[in-house]
Amino acid sequence: MKKPVHWRRRLLKVAAVGFTFYMLLRWFEHSQVYHPNREWDADGTAAARPFEDVRFKTSDGLELSGWFFSAPTNSPRARLAVLFCHGNGGNISGRADLYQLLHAAGVAVFAFDYRGYGRSQGRPGEAGTYLDAQAAHQWLAQKGFAQIIVYGESLGGGIASELCLREKVRGLILQSTFTSITDIGGEMFPWLPVRRLGHIKYDTHSKLPRLNISVLIMHSREDRTVPFRHAERNFAAANEPKLFWEISGDHNDALEERDLFNEGLEKFLRLIESKD
Repeated sequence: MKKPVHWRRRLLKVAAVGFTFYMLLRWFEHSQVYHPNREWDADGTAAARPFEDVRFKTSDGLELSGWFFSAPTNSPRARLAVLFCHGNGGNISGRADLYQLLHAAGVAVFAFDYRGYGRSQGRPGEAGTYLDAQAAHQWLAQKGFAQIIVYGESLGGGIASELCLREKVRGLILQSTFTSITDIGGEMFPWLPVRRLGHIKYDTHSKLPRLNISVLIMHSREDRTVPFRHAERNFAAANEPKLFWEISGDHNDALEERDLFNEGLEKFLRLIESKD
């Protein structure tokens, strides 16, 4: 009678432990990057502007939700639209103050929820969110907008920068955005092999040198989630014409000083207009 082959059992145990660790790492990574909320805190009327409740489809067949705010009547910027890509938490219903501010600058605003957020179908993931942004851009293009500025808030900056590589746009705004998920993850969890095993990238920093559009980077030194150095590195990587604008407040308080924020936004819009 042959003796049992113990090494095979040990190999299977090691493989099982390794697979379990890998799956736990993937779950932990996803749970740290995405914090969707399915419930709206309010509807578009919270922005105190008329709005259109939009439903549109992605190239892989998911239905997404968004709000469109047309530009103020008789605005000289009526054909300029800002496509807003929000951060990793909540959904479009939590940014009414920002929509008001952008609208007051005289532009149209289109805010949308990624898959798995708000009333959008699906589950979030890096590749999927890129398709979501492209679908939102296509919706604006079909609406007749040829002049589109993409605005990325925090995680949305990683999505916005990728969109600028895939579609024709006039400019990019990065507000409170990291260089990459692996960079920020490695800083937040130095005891984990994030940089070697991280699957979700959103590598904004590597994309900026490939963009030949106007770029605005807005960041606060008081940001305790994404350190100021991330903005400095992103700005160094971006091509001209570019503008760095220091704002105030913590990561989720970009509008703490509205006048300061408005000044930077207006300066950037004039920069874009000077290129016409």
